[in-house]
Amino acid sequence: MAEEKMWIAGEWCASSDGAKSDALNPANGEVLATVPKATVDDVNRCVDASRTAFESKDWKLMDPAQRGRILNKMAAVTYAKAKELAALESANNGKTFREALSEIRYGAWTFEYFAGLADKIEGSTIPVPGSRLNYTLRQPLGVTAHIIPWNFPLQLALRSIAPALAAGCTVIAKPASWTPLSLLAWAKAIDEAETGLPHAVLQVLTGSGSLAGDALAGHSGVDGIVLTGGVPTGKTVMAKASEQLTPVTLELGGKGANIVFSDANLRYAAKAICFGIFMNAGQMCWAGSRLLVHEDVHDDLVQAVCDEVSKWPVGPGMEEGVRMGSLVHQRHRSEVLEKLETGLKQGGTVVLGGNALDRDGAFMEATVVTGVESSHLLFQDELFGPVLGVTSFSSDEEALALANDTPFGLLNGVWTNDLGRAHRFARDLECGMVSINEYPITFPQTAFTGWKHSGIGIEQSQDALRFYTKVKNVNVKL
Repeated sequence: MAEEKMWIAGEWCASSDGAKSDALNPANGEVLATVPKATVDDVNRCVDASRTAFESKDWKLMDPAQRGRILNKMAAVTYAKAKELAALESANNGKTFREALSEIRYGAWTFEYFAGLADKIEGSTIPVPGSRLNYTLRQPLGVTAHIIPWNFPLQLALRSIAPALAAGCTVIAKPASWTPLSLLAWAKAIDEAETGLPHAVLQVLTGSGSLAGDALAGHSGVDGIVLTGGVPTGKTVMAKASEQLTPVTLELGGKGANIVFSDANLRYAAKAICFGIFMNAGQMCWAGSRLLVHEDVHDDLVQAVCDEVSKWPVGPGMEEGVRMGSLVHQRHRSEVLEKLETGLKQGGTVVLGGNALDRDGAFMEATVVTGVESSHLLFQDELFGPVLGVTSFSSDEEALALANDTPFGLLNGVWTNDLGRAHRFARDLECGMVSINEYPITFPQTAFTGWKHSGIGIEQSQDALRFYTKVKNVNVKL
């Protein structure tokens, strides 16, 4: 069993009081490592080191092209270590090795993308009256704190770390207490690779969200907070950040719908629907947890989905051929099953699954429930597990109303061969992302953003860089 350390001020260290927590393998309950539980003193030390690194100007005033070269070196390290990191993440999170490897390579790609943008952060000149020159500068935001979720422990860390570094900010990353190991291993690889990253520009602080996360969110020395998590956590972090008027990017929950019309390719749609809800055991903010299907093809599509996911072996993520791993923790599985049970009391028919698997670990059956009304918990609440609720519709108008009848607005999918219908739904769906005849899909260069309770701000794309910069207007009387 490994004894992990935090990375603070360029040193690998224990917490100031020596407190630790266990990092488990949810597939069998094995303790993989002990990890420091940061104290408020550790948080303060981390923020002080990050502030010193930012104000030293070695990073924020570095030639932006050189910053980009360093990010490219970090991407290369990530690619080189991807299989090793994926095996660790599979063990600590429960997801399949195949999923973890794909996600970590995506994180490396994200670093490459923002490396290319590092020297393209530009201001503008503005025509004003009189003999004047007026222009804007975009300058680094400062010290940024990144509170990372447990469902994609490394990929979502890299998603926000990359643009922050590209903009010239310093970074404090706090992984989820359940899944810290892959981010710590990645940071060690970066530390050992001699990429040219200056001292304390990047730090990793481990511990509980209620202590370390709250301390970061409300800290006067932090200039920006980035959180991926649930809505209650987002509200808590936003409240803490408001004490210092600290800007936030919040990527929160979702209740995505795949809207399938009678002219869709049902076989292809069924495969994507399964991928969109049963990948990562359904533990995804952008999961397509609602299936809205035209009444004419309802039975055929439900059967196709059940047939497809029945081919997916469930088991430990490192086992050959496994398509769905365990949930992240037995406590989380209990919460998913409890919500499922409560939802079924309001109606619906389980046509597949619905139970915990009788084996060691936090395993659960892929579950499909038909007859889910829009007022039901299974339609409105994010279960964050492998549960698909199915609702039928008879018209385009009804489909749109159903899709928008949720407090969330992250990603929705539209399945049709009618071009006009596809673009009308893309316009009228109340969400930050729409995918047509494909689900789910994103790229480092495309905005990942939610409306309504799904969040504030944008991850990925050039738009993400704007969060990590401050605009300064300069007026010159000539």
